[in-house]
Amino acid sequence: MDKILVFDYGSQYNELIVRRVRDLGVYSFIVSYDYDLDKLNKDEIKGIILSGGPSCVNDLDSPKLNPKIFEFNVPILGICYGMQLLAKYFGGEVKSNTFKEFGNTKIILNNDCSLFFGINNEVSVFMSHSDSVINLPNGFNILASSLDNKIEAFSNESSNIYGVQFHIEVNDTPTGKNIFSNFLFRICKVFKNWSMKNFIEEKIKEIKEFTKNEKVILGISGGVDSTVAALLIYKAIGNNLYPLFINHGLLRLNEEKDCLDRFKNKFNIKVHYVDKSKLFLDALKRVTNPEKKRKIIGKLFVDVFKEEAIKLNDVTILAQGTLYTDIVESGKGGNSKVIKSHHNVGGLPKELGFKLLEPLKDLYKDEVRELGKLLGLDKSFINRQPFPGPGLAIRIIGNITKKKIEILRKADFILNEEIKKANLDDKIWQYFAALTNLKSVGVMGDNRTYFYAIAIRAVSSIDGMTAKAYPIPYEVIEKISSRIVNEVPYVNRVLYDITSKPPSTIEFE
Repeated sequence: MDKILVFDYGSQYNELIVRRVRDLGVYSFIVSYDYDLDKLNKDEIKGIILSGGPSCVNDLDSPKLNPKIFEFNVPILGICYGMQLLAKYFGGEVKSNTFKEFGNTKIILNNDCSLFFGINNEVSVFMSHSDSVINLPNGFNILASSLDNKIEAFSNESSNIYGVQFHIEVNDTPTGKNIFSNFLFRICKVFKNWSMKNFIEEKIKEIKEFTKNEKVILGISGGVDSTVAALLIYKAIGNNLYPLFINHGLLRLNEEKDCLDRFKNKFNIKVHYVDKSKLFLDALKRVTNPEKKRKIIGKLFVDVFKEEAIKLNDVTILAQGTLYTDIVESGKGGNSKVIKSHHNVGGLPKELGFKLLEPLKDLYKDEVRELGKLLGLDKSFINRQPFPGPGLAIRIIGNITKKKIEILRKADFILNEEIKKANLDDKIWQYFAALTNLKSVGVMGDNRTYFYAIAIRAVSSIDGMTAKAYPIPYEVIEKISSRIVNEVPYVNRVLYDITSKPPSTIEFE
């Protein structure tokens, strides 16, 4: 399968590069700029993209260009910092600007070149940089200039090397998709071979080769990710898969019953159920740090897996529904910083004791949903609300108690009911309630109260990497608030979070 390799130099838009390429039907993946290239199959790589980044190429400690990339003998496209790296490497000059250029700028393209084929010669593009290429290396030509004659794109077409100063991966560059398409199909000459149908065929073959006749244990939560992972693995190895449902006491209302019924009645897959709620809740007593919560839950999951695997006769492989976004946010993808540890990424000890199988680790959330449809899951399940592995632990700010869990379960149930009644459940990408660590004064029945505040979160997104607050109509929010404060004990205030991601995350912890 043709693949496009993206080198991560720290830009906040790196994941968008991967998504834009995949959206065009070509598989793309990201690695750190200092990744060991000998680990890659060079025959599969048909093009290389160098991302943007916050560093200055002239600084001694800035991320460098690995000259081994030229051994791949494939077209290279540098974006922003990536363009500056190429310029400096081949002897050009990069200089810091007095002012950072941020936002949309009009530029003039040379649309006779392959990269800008079929695009108008004057376009608006998105800039985000403080350095510029002021002198080209020998053998390079200007492909685009700003209205004040700054170099905005260049090429050495005989060597198949291209650079653009602007960000073609963001929506603010309307012609970005066309530029990516030109790079992929006119310059790299790749084939459209990335689809969920192809993914299923290749992944089933890969799972069979990896597992042979060994047995696999997979933790399921009733959520989309673990369910899709279970169906995909089951399709490959059948009853050698042992789905394990661990009740950690932090589930939504009726979650365990719904999950067990679904696997038994709809999929005819036997699930091994174990109630470890007391173990988890005891371990989380007086723990307030969200990273510690995640680490504790992650470690306990692995410990329980090991314990249960012994009972299941020679299980040697641990499977997980890890997604690409989980890896990125845990600081394991490319050159990314840790945003939050995911229990199925950051919480795993080095000495796992099992071989690890992560069949969804290359996929984004929307791709997993598409995969689920092809595996026969119905729309109502595919579009159900995402639920984090650590469960309500990271939707309860501060310490966790049984009382707080019951409060949040009831509030979240009311929110889900009212969103569905308003026919908004298909329109909102994700919505949930969180129990804040805030107590405030209220009045109920002429009496003073000092109770908790529930926060409502609703966002629009495609893949979870970025998100915007969804504008729930006021009358719906008002109904939700009224029901929560009237029906849920110890709550006298409801807040509505309208922050986007970034700067916040979708979850509270």
